[in-house]
Amino acid sequence: MIDIVSTASVNSLRGSAQKARLVADLIRGRKVGDAQGLLLSSKKYASEPVKKLLDSAISNAVNKNPSINPDELMIQTIFVNEGFRMKRVRPAPMGQAYRVQKRMCHITIQLATSPVAVGKE
Repeated sequence: MIDIVSTASVNSLRGSAQKARLVADLIRGRKVGDAQGLLLSSKKYASEPVKKLLDSAISNAVNKNPSINPDELMIQTIFVNEGFRMKRVRPAPMGQAYRVQKRMCHITIQLATSPVAVGKE
């Protein structure tokens, strides 16, 4: 049985949910160390905020239960939801205006103990 150890989320992160989902798909189901390495080497816009969120989830797990080894944690669930949109107006030719939508997203990560680590005990 997989036990959820900690959860971390960020709300109203600048950037579209579609771009953040590309980063989330890279690390879903991986061990924490592998995910951190992927996020460091990734050149996607959302990789830095997702890495900060992952570090926060690891810190939450260790603070909640100091006996947990961070190397045995894995990303059980990560999902990205669309947030609100800031609507702005941009000047256009002949006195017109174009609408610009600046998108936001919400990201949630849940960490669990890996099944391999549970089998060793």
